[in-house]
Amino acid sequence: MSNLSAAGAMPSAHGPARSVFAQILPLALAVFVGFFMVGLPMPVLPLYVDGTLAMGALVVGVVAGLQFAAALLSRAYAGSLADRRGAKRAVVGGFALGSIAGQFYLLADDLSARPQAALAALLAGRALMGCAESLIVTGALSWGVGRVGPQNAGRVMAWVGVAIYAAYALGAPAGMRLYGAAGFAGIAWATALIPLAALALVLPLRGVRAAGGARTPFYRVLGLVLLPGAGLALASVGFGVITAFVSLLFSQRGWNGAAWMFTAFGAGFILARVFFAGLPDKLGGARVALVCVLIEAAGQWLIWTGSTPAWAYAGALLTGAGYSLAFPAFGVEAVRRVPAASRGMAMGAYVAFLDIALGLSSPAAGWLAGAQGYGAVYAMGGACALAAMVVAVALKGRR
Repeated sequence: MSNLSAAGAMPSAHGPARSVFAQILPLALAVFVGFFMVGLPMPVLPLYVDGTLAMGALVVGVVAGLQFAAALLSRAYAGSLADRRGAKRAVVGGFALGSIAGQFYLLADDLSARPQAALAALLAGRALMGCAESLIVTGALSWGVGRVGPQNAGRVMAWVGVAIYAAYALGAPAGMRLYGAAGFAGIAWATALIPLAALALVLPLRGVRAAGGARTPFYRVLGLVLLPGAGLALASVGFGVITAFVSLLFSQRGWNGAAWMFTAFGAGFILARVFFAGLPDKLGGARVALVCVLIEAAGQWLIWTGSTPAWAYAGALLTGAGYSLAFPAFGVEAVRRVPAASRGMAMGAYVAFLDIALGLSSPAAGWLAGAQGYGAVYAMGGACALAAMVVAVALKGRR
């Protein structure tokens, strides 16, 4: 039995998948509520900053990117907190910070007649929201692995991921509707109050004790998960270019229906996790990743070469299905490479590769699109997925 299990987890390595899901479900619901809070203001912030505050596109970019930067910089602390003080403490702290971020949004709305002061309050809220997101996802992953055992890490990552992406998909349109009905004040109040509902879900749950033993420094953990993290980063490029450039691709090609690309991607993503979430645990992360990134590469190249929207939708469906399991597949390999006492930190380090990939690939893809057209960014996404396949082969060989 692993140190983590001995420290109070409830592993169910030999139980049915349904019992594992039942233990993960309360955490997944809490993550869904928390990331609904994160997704709610996403489409609204550019309108508020550019319209109400009249700050322009550069400031819009700063406001949007600050949350990403704060999340990335706080990953190490989030993982360390989960390891040393318990994953439940990290999740609860994340929801508390999210509510405080909503209060800064309220302050920004009150100061909207003074744009500079409102911007300062908004930036503070965005930084806190980034830290909240980091604590919630890192803590939830560590808590889930602690409840069901590291042999079920793939299922934990799969179902927590479903909760995150479903919350984004529903939170963004809900935010637009709320903004139209109640303005930015409505968004701020919702952001401040929604985390309280999430806290009501997680506070009654039994936490898992921090694993005993010496803890590995973060820079060493980063080195241990470097190879699977690189696989995640390369696989995430396809997801990033769909979210950032698909509307412009459809416009350039004179097509309608770009919104259906997100529906197709989401359908592939969720269906793959619903039916195949346990494969990385059963077959091994490297083996599953090898197949998944090949499917993703095929999807990206269908978008690149497709002559009709139907081919592009098929490409988005394949991209979603392939990327869906790539995250938990590479994640299983990351978890297996670190001691039990440092698994929370490993989760933070591993997810940081997703932040890095999305932060670097978007400007690179924008430069490529300016030189070769928007279709070329999907050729880049396919090439990165093939590079992730090379990483999966290397991981398979090292096992």
